[in-house]
Amino acid sequence: MENSNLESIMSLIMYGGEAKSNAFEAIQKAKKGLFEEAREKLKAADEALILAHKSQTEMLTQEAQGEKIEFSLLMVHAQDHLMTSLTFIDLAKEVVDIHERLSKI
Repeated sequence: MENSNLESIMSLIMYGGEAKSNAFEAIQKAKKGLFEEAREKLKAADEALILAHKSQTEMLTQEAQGEKIEFSLLMVHAQDHLMTSLTFIDLAKEVVDIHERLSKI
């Protein structure tokens, strides 16, 4: 596997994990009624996702330009990690919103 591809894959895993961790922390903050901090964590999650998508786009661009991208279990793991993070963040946003609404009742 080329070094540049390995770097892109590891960035995808790292930033996807960072995004998911921030989303989880946002839920924990919301449960404590710390809604401003929860929103900051959600923003940090979105920023990490942008970096993860940048890594993914680099690989997609290479392949679209005809470069052979080696398929590996590590790449599958990275893509799975990103998709799980995306779903988790969407759900975390809803959970934070629900906690905020319930705190006003």
